[in-house]
Amino acid sequence: MDYRYMKAFLETAKYLNFSKAAQELNIAQSAVSRQIKLLEEDIGEQLIVRSSKKVLLTQKGKELFQLTQNFDKMAQGIFDKEDRRPLRIGVLHGLLEDWLTPIIATYVRKYQKGADIHVKVQEELHDGIEHGHYDLIFSTTFVQSELLSSLKLFEETFVLIAKNPVQRKELAEHPWVVYSNTDPIFKISKELSNTVIVVESITAIINLVKAGAGVAIVPDHSLRPGHKLFTAELPEFKNPGIYMTSLNYKTWPNKIKEFMEAIKSSTD
Repeated sequence: MDYRYMKAFLETAKYLNFSKAAQELNIAQSAVSRQIKLLEEDIGEQLIVRSSKKVLLTQKGKELFQLTQNFDKMAQGIFDKEDRRPLRIGVLHGLLEDWLTPIIATYVRKYQKGADIHVKVQEELHDGIEHGHYDLIFSTTFVQSELLSSLKLFEETFVLIAKNPVQRKELAEHPWVVYSNTDPIFKISKELSNTVIVVESITAIINLVKAGAGVAIVPDHSLRPGHKLFTAELPEFKNPGIYMTSLNYKTWPNKIKEFMEAIKSSTD
């Protein structure tokens, strides 16, 4: 079937009038008739019975017209469903536990829409958005390609934390509380600690440090006011930016626009 001629058939079937169809399509009435004839020749079926006063659909014409009406409803249903589908977000653990949580709350309250949140490491986040598993990801990696685009939100600053003051050169003498084996503390200490506690929770890391279990390096935005911990800046440690990455849309879908508004509302 040559779909170039379908519009002429659909408008004629809708109004049962060649003249009205020609007006809707802004072409000559003879062109409408010609396109329908070409469509009929292409599929080998007569779709319309013509007369000087009336236009009738054949049974095949009625069936085809009804099918297109059902298609329109199904297509609209797909987009309506897409609008109702929860926003799928992939995020680094540390960002979810403090920075992103109030933004999600603002988004849900303001727009009455749900969200599916998944905590992953950097590589899994970028693999996931490329394969369509997420609408948005939040990470420390900037991406700009034909497929993906990143927007910088803010710069993340890491600090050394301990229950009591500690010298940088003495880090290896204390237990380390880390999130993974890629933790920044492995990069700034010349020696390894004999005791390493690995826990996949920034909140738990901070609580362990408060309990005197060891020292750690965490993003400063994860510390609450009045935390009563010793902190030291890490000037030699390059602070990564925090980026929101999505497919490289020409125009963001409404849900992403709404989430950006929630970010703006929560950070103003």
